[in-house]
Amino acid sequence: MRPDALAQAIADDRRAGYLPMAAIATIGTTSSTSVDPLAEIVDICRRERAWLHVDAAYAGVAAMVPGYEWILRGVADADSLVVNPHKWLFTPFDLSVLYCRRMDVVRRAFSLTPEYLETKEGQAGVKNLMDTGIQLGRRFRALKLWMVLRHFGAEGLRERLTEHMRLAREFASWVDASDRFVRVAPVPFSVVCFRLRDDSSDDRHARILDRVNASGEVFLSHTKLDGRYVLRVAIGNLHTTAHHTGRAWTLLNQAASDIDR
Repeated sequence: MRPDALAQAIADDRRAGYLPMAAIATIGTTSSTSVDPLAEIVDICRRERAWLHVDAAYAGVAAMVPGYEWILRGVADADSLVVNPHKWLFTPFDLSVLYCRRMDVVRRAFSLTPEYLETKEGQAGVKNLMDTGIQLGRRFRALKLWMVLRHFGAEGLRERLTEHMRLAREFASWVDASDRFVRVAPVPFSVVCFRLRDDSSDDRHARILDRVNASGEVFLSHTKLDGRYVLRVAIGNLHTTAHHTGRAWTLLNQAASDIDR
């Protein structure tokens, strides 16, 4: 997100008679893991009195790694933040963690208490989770995350996230040195996006992806950036090692070579 474009869009809305309600900054977009300039967006939203939600579903956890604190700089002044531990914190699907500075607003939005749900505890101001979402009840998802945190500890999680990012940078270096592939996005975290250098068709890239995945040894994905088919290596499994990323690179080159024949 460009802060100047956000400010302009808000100004345009106000001139058109609309009330800008909220903005969403992303820390680690799904396709390319790009990071919005959070601190600048925070300033605009505070000035314009717009709710700022921070979507840090994938990459927010990286802020615990020394040197990556910058990705959440300014988040304390946001209104809400979401992180999905099932994406990069080794927690079984599904689990989302929502932090919100204005839970009173959330409760006013969702609270609907008929007579049969009135209790003395509720009258005493107890915070009932049924008032924070559409459904009245919830599964105990937090237990999964608690077990992961207890097992690995903060340092154990930092070590694994650090290693995943190192593996991604190493893979990116192979792409950069290759005569066959070219990287098409920065690698701030653990995802590498790349294409063939000769700007081949989307179909050819899809065939390479299918052939690699058919091996059963690795599973890669794709996206589209600037309208072009892009191959993606996403490192996030607890047991991924340099052996696996090295094998993925070998399979990619073999598949590209075989399709050329």
